[in-house]
Amino acid sequence: MSTIRLVNRALALALAASAFLLLALSASASASAKVVWLCRPGEHPNPCAASLSTTVMSPNLQRRTVEHPAAVKHPAVDCFYVYPTVSDQNTTLANLHVDPEERSIALYQVARYSQYCRVFAPMYRQVTLAALSAGNMETPAELARPLADVTKAFNTYLTRYSHGRGFVLIGHSQGSFVLKQLIANEIDRQPALRRRLVSAILLGGNVLVKRGRRTGGTFTHVPACRSATELGCVIAFSTFDDPPPADSMFGRTTVPGDQVLCTNPAALAGGTAKIDPIFPSQPFAPGTLIAAATSQLHLTQPKVTTEWISEPGAYSAHCSTAGGADVLRISPLAGAQTATPSPTPAWGLHLLDANIEMGDLLSVIHTEAGAYTSRG
Repeated sequence: MSTIRLVNRALALALAASAFLLLALSASASASAKVVWLCRPGEHPNPCAASLSTTVMSPNLQRRTVEHPAAVKHPAVDCFYVYPTVSDQNTTLANLHVDPEERSIALYQVARYSQYCRVFAPMYRQVTLAALSAGNMETPAELARPLADVTKAFNTYLTRYSHGRGFVLIGHSQGSFVLKQLIANEIDRQPALRRRLVSAILLGGNVLVKRGRRTGGTFTHVPACRSATELGCVIAFSTFDDPPPADSMFGRTTVPGDQVLCTNPAALAGGTAKIDPIFPSQPFAPGTLIAAATSQLHLTQPKVTTEWISEPGAYSAHCSTAGGADVLRISPLAGAQTATPSPTPAWGLHLLDANIEMGDLLSVIHTEAGAYTSRG
């Protein structure tokens, strides 16, 4: 089987596997392993401690300027990140060894947040791409290990490292599915801990709310964010550039009375806005399945000497219900590139979720951090 076909088959089973995973997330934390950190302040090497140097491009990829943003010296909040399905290990559940794909996804999806927060990212025994490709499923207890590992890491963060600080939770795909359950179990019904939740950024994970409301569905007390000064809220979306097909993996639910949450970080109160994509300048870890899937987006990556590439105003975005799916629709502006859905139209631009509005998400966190500090 070709690499691309393997990627297609693996990703095509990912959402179903994640849904099954949620049904199995009832095992006790005793099943968790020793906490291994992918990213943590003082960790060496630390893929979340990259340079912030950025080449700013026009929408049609003409160089405009180079910026050197300064990281906040004493960030007011922390970021706790759970990465998506990336492991190329040939087992059903990954072990806790830090492989190139985990280092690469940390750079791609969360390293830039070090501008405004201390970043903590645990390794966890996730369901691997190989398992998803083969359709292998272990027992419910074994599938509960991802949540057990992340829960133990989060509690370790709270007791050893946070010292009462506020935190932002960040996840994508399988990471979002795990964080949804962690929030429901550990935060949603605990007012004291919920008060320390600055926000949760749960991308590509089908967070549910009651139709026409900001709460209900996945969480009882954690609402959808509607302004950058609101705290204890959730930002969630899945990205498409065309109306999602009938078999789309995201934006749809069969739960009566619920809908999938879409919040646009560039326009939290609603409406259409220009957005600020930010991407690493270096390619995803060569030879990995995610690198192969990313290549199928057919996006040109400019060659620059900085760590990051920013393309402010290259796209506009709005939350859309076209085709009966609640998703973030993006449209290219001023000659910007049009991405090809990968691996299939059903997935839309899932692989771009974390970067397509990274500049806007950073702006929200910066404002939220100020609001959190002011609240005291």
